Amino acid sequence: MITTILAFVFVLGVLIFIHELGHFLVAKWVGIGVERFSVGFPPYIFNFRRGGTDYSIGLLPLGGFVKMKGENPDEETTGEADEFMSKSVGQRAAVIFAGPFMNYLLAIFLMIGILYFGGRPVYDEDRSVVGTVVDEGPAAEAGIEPGDQIIAVDGQVVTSFDSMRELINAKVEEPITVTWVRGSDTISATTTTTTGQQPTPEGKIDTVGMIGISQQILAYEDFGLVESVERGFVGAHVMVYKTVEFVYLLISGQVSSKMIGGPLFIAQQSGKEAEQGASRLFLFMALLSVNLAVLNVLPIPILDGGHLVFLAIEKIKGSPLSVRARGLAQQIGLIVLLSLIIFVTYNDIMRVFQ
Repeated sequence: MITTILAFVFVLGVLIFIHELGHFLVAKWVGIGVERFSVGFPPYIFNFRRGGTDYSIGLLPLGGFVKMKGENPDEETTGEADEFMSKSVGQRAAVIFAGPFMNYLLAIFLMIGILYFGGRPVYDEDRSVVGTVVDEGPAAEAGIEPGDQIIAVDGQVVTSFDSMRELINAKVEEPITVTWVRGSDTISATTTTTTGQQPTPEGKIDTVGMIGISQQILAYEDFGLVESVERGFVGAHVMVYKTVEFVYLLISGQVSSKMIGGPLFIAQQSGKEAEQGASRLFLFMALLSVNLAVLNVLPIPILDGGHLVFLAIEKIKGSPLSVRARGLAQQIGLIVLLSLIIFVTYNDIMRVFQ
């Protein structure tokens, strides 16, 4: 539990800090006065003031914000040069876009670091050896332990982890008999698979059977700096592509909405990844950072993408949207966002009970 809490606070804290730092740095760069830089929401547990800015850490670690001078259209502006609305559309757009862009950069640097310091895992391609076993999963209930070599599923001989995975994936919530070797002993047990989902080469999502095991890692192959940069850059962009693809499949109804996770899922997964080592935790953080970047640029009022749409409209029509129109759009965006929060929280709770 302590590992889960610490990993959750660390992961979210870093992602939120980097995101808000992007807004903060570009705002300062273009000459906008920043009244508050906050990681987390009130009540504040830490606060100090420097250079006209209040720096705060809030008790609720589920977000953050940068309060800029003259940013709120409802506020009375004086036309001073350091107010948000006194800057050009391009400068304001740069401030808004900087948050998601910093999350994108973080994912790239994390991927490079993972490859350079951790290397690439090397697996035994000729045997199906178990690396980790999910607590209370079907494999654990059957008695399978790390280091066991699975040799058959339902009497069919398996010669690799991939061949074993195919046989298990084909049985969704069905009983299967698994045979494995431990030392000089050959053991068989029957267990029932759980339901999982995985992408297909065609970009769709398949429902598959799972028993809660991963493949044993034999060693890690080292990469040089140049190759780590190349592979890290490509790996981060594969994440971006897959995240955009997932959003499209979700909107088009080709992916179950049950796959969406919220804070509870992030907390649980952070703890699990932390237990597997720093590389796994940083890989999960990179994936979340990409998700945060992509979701924030969606054209939903109240998100960064919504503000960019407002600025695009202002650029086209030559004047800002009226306070009434902007307020109405943000109210709609708030309703959408709150509905999404309620939905993912429900998903999280159901996932815990299941």
